[in-house]
Amino acid sequence: MSLSKDDLLRYIRSELNIDTPLDGDTELFSTGMLDSVAMVGLISFVEQKAELRVQPGDVTLENFDTVDAILAYVQTLD
Repeated sequence: MSLSKDDLLRYIRSELNIDTPLDGDTELFSTGMLDSVAMVGLISFVEQKAELRVQPGDVTLENFDTVDAILAYVQTLD
């Protein structure tokens, strides 16, 4: 499987009940839009969809604060 920007945006909007406008560079965690509980769900989604394991040390704002950052991080693992 693969992970796309649309997959991530759809997940965030529907599963995490975010109804504000989102794009690839919307800050998700540093703005408080998502919390640590939402982060766990998002990481699980990324792992399942991209068929990979996110290492605990990789869970940083640099890698997970925006959809574009998440996609860039996933590409480094391919």
